[in-house]
Amino acid sequence: MGPVWARHTILDADFDVEFLMFYLERAVDPSKLIGTEIVIKFRFSDLTAQRDWWLLIESDNTQVCLKDPGKDINVYFDCSVRTMHDVWMGDRTYKDAMKSGDLSVQGDVALTRNIQAWLTPATFADSERAPLPAYS
Repeated sequence: MGPVWARHTILDADFDVEFLMFYLERAVDPSKLIGTEIVIKFRFSDLTAQRDWWLLIESDNTQVCLKDPGKDINVYFDCSVRTMHDVWMGDRTYKDAMKSGDLSVQGDVALTRNIQAWLTPATFADSERAPLPAYS
């Protein structure tokens, strides 16, 4: 049963932000972005240390930054690690997470209105699997 099937047993404490950011770094499709330099800031509300993470996209190169790269931020994500994980995995939609208040996305409208076009979901996001328990 791989990681897709084991997601029901994952506790919040098991979510690894470094692992998530490693995958998000590789999920960016620079060809779908406007401009040659984009900065995306993630603030994970459930972390006490290293709450802020950045993705710096320059042409075809994307890298995770642990410190502010000192450039204008194009898109801000504010959520828990679990929320970002669930959205990226395809268990929730961006719209659902934003409507429930679990995710706030702000920034350049040209980027925020089509996130799934440039921040591609996990390759197994469309895999058939049992639904997650309902969010409260």
